[in-house]
Amino acid sequence: MKYLKFDTPAQKHTTTFKSKYGLKNHGLVQLDTVYWNLPTPALVEEAVFRGEGKLVEGGAFQTYTGKWTARAANDKYFVKEESTEKQIDWGEYNKPMTPEKFSGIFSRLQAYWQGEDLFVQDVYAGADEELKLPIRVITDKAWSSHFVRNMLIVEKDFAKLKEFVPDFTVMVSPSFKLDPRIDGTRSSTAIIINFAQRTAIIAGTEYAGEIKKSIFTIMNFLMPLQDTMSMHCSANVGKDNDVALFFGLSGTGKTTLSADPNRRLIGDDEHGWNDRGVFNYEAGCYAKAIRLSAEAEPEIHACSHMFGTILENVTFDLPSRQLDLDDESLTENTRLSYPLEFIPNAVPEMRVDSQPTNIIFLTADAQGVMPPIAKLDMNQAIYHFISGYTSKIGGTELGLGIEPEITFSACFGAPFMVHHPYFYANLLKQKALKSNANIWLVNTGWVGGKFGVGKRISIRHTRNMLTAAMTGELDKVKYRKDKLFGFKIPLTCPNVPNDVFEPSNAWGNKAEYWKKYDALASRYIENFKLFQDGIPKEILKAGAKRLKK
Repeated sequence: MKYLKFDTPAQKHTTTFKSKYGLKNHGLVQLDTVYWNLPTPALVEEAVFRGEGKLVEGGAFQTYTGKWTARAANDKYFVKEESTEKQIDWGEYNKPMTPEKFSGIFSRLQAYWQGEDLFVQDVYAGADEELKLPIRVITDKAWSSHFVRNMLIVEKDFAKLKEFVPDFTVMVSPSFKLDPRIDGTRSSTAIIINFAQRTAIIAGTEYAGEIKKSIFTIMNFLMPLQDTMSMHCSANVGKDNDVALFFGLSGTGKTTLSADPNRRLIGDDEHGWNDRGVFNYEAGCYAKAIRLSAEAEPEIHACSHMFGTILENVTFDLPSRQLDLDDESLTENTRLSYPLEFIPNAVPEMRVDSQPTNIIFLTADAQGVMPPIAKLDMNQAIYHFISGYTSKIGGTELGLGIEPEITFSACFGAPFMVHHPYFYANLLKQKALKSNANIWLVNTGWVGGKFGVGKRISIRHTRNMLTAAMTGELDKVKYRKDKLFGFKIPLTCPNVPNDVFEPSNAWGNKAEYWKKYDALASRYIENFKLFQDGIPKEILKAGAKRLKK
């Protein structure tokens, strides 16, 4: 807009909500206009004015993110220095970068932003008053700033905004490209976190999920060091103040299953758990939009047609502005971001001062062999938590096709975990033993055969099983012991057909079923070899066994 020399919609009130702690403190100088803590309507006006997207039916803001329609999971780096060298579990998802490389990249970003408009949001991660992390997110896109305002906890006291000083700063520039030859990165895209300087840079991608997950990754490093379990899970609470946690990768049903009309939603994705209770890291939801229906997911579907929602890569008819939530031509990973308050039965405080009574591990088994629900003892729970078996659902990471990929994602969120998996698992064990929580493994994947042969398990059946688990109905039924994993599988459940609990019944060829199930057990065993050093023997014994020949 600076080239055209006319005012943008928010030009006259860019500094009304400005913090005294300005951008010069971050080394950002010679900027054009800085838009400080604009509210959602102003950000929507700015985004539309700048051609970043369109308003569609119902008032939601729609945008396309170009080639970045998912997370660049292999492009995340941590600056390796004294405070992180021995704390971070270096490996596939946690790649090291030298302080010198980071300094070079940061210097170029400072130069790149000179003369540019920037948008600032001063927000918090973590609804626990004693642990909330003040975060400043600086972006060069208005809609990215809107996303931050949707997803994180906004400071509503203007006097406190004036005095806001961030503990962590995230800088986001989709068009700022890195050079692998100079920067030592894998590509022109990178997400770099520097704990020594309390700064993160997201470069070369417009996908908003990178902002959300970078902040989650930061919390995953900091919170466990303060005796708080950091979790890739959704959470809700019943009328008796009974909290349930739903662990799982994207596409396994965290958002869908936690949005239960009979329970209040604490949050759909990222939480902390300490002696005070369970609290959301965020103030918004980031749900998959593909094939949303008013019948199956009424609360989330309603959000897709509301002002304040952001729709990422959801297609629409330009003349009528009507959405096509079934269109996956751009990506299977279409998304909607909306404030938690859009869900009618959400907990407004985003925290509950009580301990979990049920913990659910969600696995989308694309092989079609896992039982629909199983009860785990503590050693089995730690084994399955560290294993994190599921399937990556098409589109959620760059490079994934339509067919789900078998994966073992430690802690049901390996790309975002910073410490060793057993560090988180041991913390989970301590807290679950203290709260006496029941722990369940729930298959939201396929039955009657693998992907392409069988069908996705009925969400109605899954909801009924979870309701029975959380109301104590499953405490009254008989169980059988599974041959390969030793966990307990119910024989019956109210409002669910009995034959559902024997997965082989849905297979035309039972010998083929056992062959596939045994092969999956073998994959479990091979995967766990990566973690077995330092793992107590009782957890190893609780693991998968092969079929006896």
